[in-house]
Amino acid sequence: MPMLILALLLSAGLAHAAPPKADDFAPVFQLAGIRLLCEQTAPLLRRGLSGEQRAEMDKVFAADALCLDLAGRLAGTLDQAQLEKARALLDSPLARRFSAAERAVGEQASALAEYRQRLSERPPLSQRLALVRRLDAAAHTSDLAALLRYEVGKTQALLALRARGETLDERALAEQTQAQVEALRVSSAQAVESFMLYAYRRMPSTELAEYAALYRQPEVARLLEGSLRALPKLFAARRGKLK
Repeated sequence: MPMLILALLLSAGLAHAAPPKADDFAPVFQLAGIRLLCEQTAPLLRRGLSGEQRAEMDKVFAADALCLDLAGRLAGTLDQAQLEKARALLDSPLARRFSAAERAVGEQASALAEYRQRLSERPPLSQRLALVRRLDAAAHTSDLAALLRYEVGKTQALLALRARGETLDERALAEQTQAQVEALRVSSAQAVESFMLYAYRRMPSTELAEYAALYRQPEVARLLEGSLRALPKLFAARRGKLK
């Protein structure tokens, strides 16, 4: 019996440490906002394109395929236990309250625009702004937003070149578009800050600090930092599939 128990424990330990499958990332991607990033890619790329090009964007940059590809690239960076810990943190009561506040902004677009106007006239308290910036840095929200906009811009630049009968490899494309990076970072950070200030305006500062700390937990940080590293390669691979 002791040997059977030992065998079962070893078996459970090995299964627990096994790398997750790509499909296992789907719930965590949904909670972390990465799924939304995948869903936004094709619509952003379709803007101003012809019908045939729009269809190609829908195919090459389909949300399901993008997220599945990203999950495959992250599968070796977290084990099953770490992925489950990240899911539990992002689905905690604290995280749910903040997610609900974020979703509510979607029903208040005009109110957000008015709030942003007021911010230019009456800046927020410095301590509150510092908390929002701490959360943004921990959650990589503006980093991911800027990266998405940059990769979409690179893809559109490549399409424009090909329409003229020209092309660039990924290194040359990056060099040509590098000047856009800082402007995208600044504008993304400004948009994220004003959104967070408005969405969380009724949240106590103590909870805002706790929410920022949640994103600094190793499992969540590894998920988001890994996504930031993997996304440029993912986009480059997808651009390689364009006709």
